[in-house]
Amino acid sequence: MAAAGTSGGGPRALRVTAIASLTPLEELDADPFLVDSRSQHAMCARWAAEQGYVVTRELLVHGVRADHSALWSDVDAGLVDLFVAPSRRVLERALSSVDAFTAECTRRGVRVETAGLAEPRYSPQMKARVHRRLSMPTAGYDGR
Repeated sequence: MAAAGTSGGGPRALRVTAIASLTPLEELDADPFLVDSRSQHAMCARWAAEQGYVVTRELLVHGVRADHSALWSDVDAGLVDLFVAPSRRVLERALSSVDAFTAECTRRGVRVETAGLAEPRYSPQMKARVHRRLSMPTAGYDGR
């Protein structure tokens, strides 16, 4: 299903909240993708665009409980139709319990998806860019 409801007579794209994991910079060498929230959100945006959906909110969380208001405020306001994360692995880091979150999604009638796209392979240069971006956020460095 690529669209739901109508707005102004035409179909409305499903609205997506992208979930990324907030993982400490110290874990960059061990698991760069979990640290690289920008790439996680980009993967979610790519998946959403391929489905004809639109990302309306990006969350960056670590071990958040399934009932946390940050997850549900836009759902409760009718602003989000589904959640997407890059992978189950990201959800396991972002949430305290993926099973509890999935159950809450089911209870509320909100889908949760994983993009399932291939994670980037991180060269030393890519890791260095992630490190610079995350270690100098107030210096105006934008990661390029």
